Amino acid sequence: MHATRREVFKSSLAAAASAVLPNPRSHSPHRAVTPSELQANYAKCDAAAALPVFKRELFPDPVLIDTIELLHYKKSWLCRVRSRDGAEGLSISNSQQMEVLYPLFVQRIAPYFLGRDARDLEALMEEVTVYESNYKATGLAIFVPMATLEFAILDMFGKMSKRSIGLLISDKIYNPKINVYQANGERYITPELTIEHLQRDVAISKAKAIKFKLGGRMSHAETPAGRSEKLIPLVRKTFGDQMVISADANGSYTAAEAIPIGRLMQEYKYAFYEEPVPFDWYEDLKTVADALDIPMALGEQEPSTHNFRWVLANNSVGIVQQDMFYFGGMIRCMRVARMAAALGKQCIPHISSTGLGYLYMMHFVSAIPNSGPYHEFKEFNNDLPYTCATSTLRSDDNGAITVPTSPGVGVEIDPAYIAKHEVMKAVRPANFKDAV
Repeated sequence: MHATRREVFKSSLAAAASAVLPNPRSHSPHRAVTPSELQANYAKCDAAAALPVFKRELFPDPVLIDTIELLHYKKSWLCRVRSRDGAEGLSISNSQQMEVLYPLFVQRIAPYFLGRDARDLEALMEEVTVYESNYKATGLAIFVPMATLEFAILDMFGKMSKRSIGLLISDKIYNPKINVYQANGERYITPELTIEHLQRDVAISKAKAIKFKLGGRMSHAETPAGRSEKLIPLVRKTFGDQMVISADANGSYTAAEAIPIGRLMQEYKYAFYEEPVPFDWYEDLKTVADALDIPMALGEQEPSTHNFRWVLANNSVGIVQQDMFYFGGMIRCMRVARMAAALGKQCIPHISSTGLGYLYMMHFVSAIPNSGPYHEFKEFNNDLPYTCATSTLRSDDNGAITVPTSPGVGVEIDPAYIAKHEVMKAVRPANFKDAV
């Protein structure tokens, strides 16, 4: 099925590729689009999203999936995939989410892939959402298990082809280094203490950009009261004009509340305004975007490619922030990044904070031409014993991290540590037949 689809779209998509993939133009102020512009935007998004992502042509022979194992030890959740020919891939899941979602992985996601040709990864990632009516659990419930399995399969293909996983979803590496921004995730502390913590962390990361929290997190009650209005100018005055500054409201405001906050951010030359209203208040987001010049950013919670299409085509966002785990893997995330690129928008992915979340994010950012200038950096879980031959995975004196270039994900997990894990093995349903 995958090959047939490629043949059908080959000629038309090749023509569209040059319009989809170049570096986007700079952000323009949000403005309402005309009906004709809206239809043109939808057409660009659809052409971009239809382009194949996984580079199947690198693998001429079938790669049948033989076993899928979910490995558990304390707070660690790993996924190990093996092919019939002995190829192996490993991924590190989002442990916080997998702690409650592992039954879905073992019973509803992994079984569909057993005996299948892993080269059909794109089609399989779509089909598994229908298997056992998994689409009814759309969101983190199925997307974290799907992403966990996809990362292991990509790691396997990377090792087979001696390529980093970025080169399995892109023709080239656009960003061999990732400039980081230093985030502060605290919300219920004073502006002065927030400043202290940002200064402390920037001294370590050497970041040239920062981001902090606004509002009450999906609540219109802020503690301490008036914190955001005081903090926005204070951060700029403390860090100076050269620091790139953004802020995340996590859906704290109504449109009426969000607009004056955004105007204050514009006054102090902030880079972007993240989730000013609850993430699924699309019309309200558009109201805020239409009233402001500062780019809107959205995507951490977004489960739908079609909804991304709507906010992009309607010029409601300047930056998409899909999460590698929360949105179901790199293939789905790449489609959104390409839609954004087609409309001159940036992609600054959200990062899951556990395991190897920021490493998967770096590989993804390395593979897209429309990445933002700075990306969030989160430390590893120090309980994870790993080595990386091609990167320190820490920011240098210029606030940049080198993306690993070793095959697959680019890190090696201590085999003795892996051996401590309990194996939760997926079982193929009796009525399934091998792909070949």
